[in-house]
Amino acid sequence: MSSKKSLRVAIEGCGHGTLNAIYSSIATSCKERKWDGVDLLIIGGDFQAVRNADDLTVMSVPAKYRELGDFPDYYSGKRKAPYLTIFVAGNHEAASHLAELHYGGWVAPNIYYMGAANVLRLGPIRIAGMSGIWKGHDYHKPHHERLPFNKSDTKSFYHVREIDVRKLLQLRTQVDIGISHDWPRGIEKHGNSSLLWKMKPDFQRESKDGSLGNPAADYVLNRLRPPYWFSAHLHCKYSAVKRFAPPTAESQPETSAPEPAPAAPATAAASNPDEIDLDMDEEEVSAIPTNNPDEIDLDLDEEEAAPVAPAVPAANPAPNTTEPSAEEEQQTDALRSLLPSTFSKPTPLSKPPPANPSPRP
Repeated sequence: MSSKKSLRVAIEGCGHGTLNAIYSSIATSCKERKWDGVDLLIIGGDFQAVRNADDLTVMSVPAKYRELGDFPDYYSGKRKAPYLTIFVAGNHEAASHLAELHYGGWVAPNIYYMGAANVLRLGPIRIAGMSGIWKGHDYHKPHHERLPFNKSDTKSFYHVREIDVRKLLQLRTQVDIGISHDWPRGIEKHGNSSLLWKMKPDFQRESKDGSLGNPAADYVLNRLRPPYWFSAHLHCKYSAVKRFAPPTAESQPETSAPEPAPAAPATAAASNPDEIDLDMDEEEVSAIPTNNPDEIDLDLDEEEAAPVAPAVPAANPAPNTTEPSAEEEQQTDALRSLLPSTFSKPTPLSKPPPANPSPRP
């Protein structure tokens, strides 16, 4: 029997501010399984971390659905989450609250928001999460929303941005769980799609025209390939299994360094004109003296030679006063015309006449 304790994770779709009901449902499920609880609760978006009535004004929902929900009790400390809870943002969120935690952070004791894109580690597992839904016209834009939000900002706030997706695409190590609010695009084709069309008839048309799901989530899914991926947003329970082709030998990195090529045998008869022989054991070969017209002989033991009259230096040659030809001037002008204007000589400015001094009183 293994002594290792398994990690128990509960998955919830959209929260919609009903934390009390979610925690109660988990307690019932744990009782049926004879568990003492779970280690982690993951909520797939629309958490609605509404702190007060002001947060309702910047939540993109119809007015009739604007309710405080259960979160204020957890935010104020009146209640505490019984399990560690993490969530990504959906398209119905308190934008003013989550905008303060763009890179993730605690919204209440034991409740953590993963931010626009993030990776968390809990014990042995790594969890990657991305917030928002797909809107192609905002994908390449930066996060331009600034407080206080207007009506347009409350909608564009939860649109997925490329700058956040690229952070996840740069991961180089294995991820165990992936989370997104919107479904990865095309994932419905890897399950029982006919059952999905019965539950949601409009999804069949959207699947055919390619508008169902989030392409950015599909990018991350295909790149990270986690064993499990969970999404919410569409309010239906649907499972799919996507199989990836195994990596080919060409994509595998080389595990061993190539063997070095054998060294070529040295050639005894090879000659090197730049070689310097420093073998001092052999007898030195006397160099053949050469005549040097500029040599000064300082050997005083020999008879002094007759003095030689110094050579008369040649007169300084006259400077070359030949003027450049017209063809050379044309070539010079042509080269100067290719240079930027900054290389041309500045136009001389005419100095204004000095001003008359003011008369003294």
